[in-house]
Amino acid sequence: MKVGVIQFPGTNCDRDVFQWLTDQDHNPEFLWHQDLFDIHSVEACVVPGGFSFGDYLRSGALASRSPVMKSVKELASFGKPVLGICNGFQILCEAGLLPGVLLQNEKSLFIDSWARLKSPKNQKVIQLPVAHGDGRFWASNDELKKIWDQDQVLWCYEENINGSVDQIAGVQSKSGNVKGLMPHPERAYLDWMGGTDGWKFWL
Repeated sequence: MKVGVIQFPGTNCDRDVFQWLTDQDHNPEFLWHQDLFDIHSVEACVVPGGFSFGDYLRSGALASRSPVMKSVKELASFGKPVLGICNGFQILCEAGLLPGVLLQNEKSLFIDSWARLKSPKNQKVIQLPVAHGDGRFWASNDELKKIWDQDQVLWCYEENINGSVDQIAGVQSKSGNVKGLMPHPERAYLDWMGGTDGWKFWL
């Protein structure tokens, strides 16, 4: 599968994601934030983690307004898979492709650790690394009810490490083709990394 990997100034997990996709027999291609791209040239795209535009204003707010996001939205509207990881999750929320928002962690500290996640759909438990300062998922009560009613919650933290509402670590769009999560599957897919739960995690 040909997968676009979006790059913004400050993105620092792009090469990790590129290698993660390559090792899983996909064909990744970097896409620059200032450029529109032909949505028929890729079959999916990933918005990696990092500190796009230095996390000025709100994390992901400036990146969500970059020209490339017009193409990402168009890609998503055709039902093609879009994944946002960490800062990529923040960007997709800021762009309106995913519900909710990511706020500063409850204790205002950067968290760099491993987290156990549970799927509310099948109770599957996995372990992935996290590295974020603004990872606390929040939504209004009305929006939160819709998220649960429409089966949009993908993963929840077993231990609420950052104060996320309902311990939510990842969500998807109503249509299911746009997904976002704070933990990093691309940092946990080979034994030497400390865990392999990120292997074939998505595409």
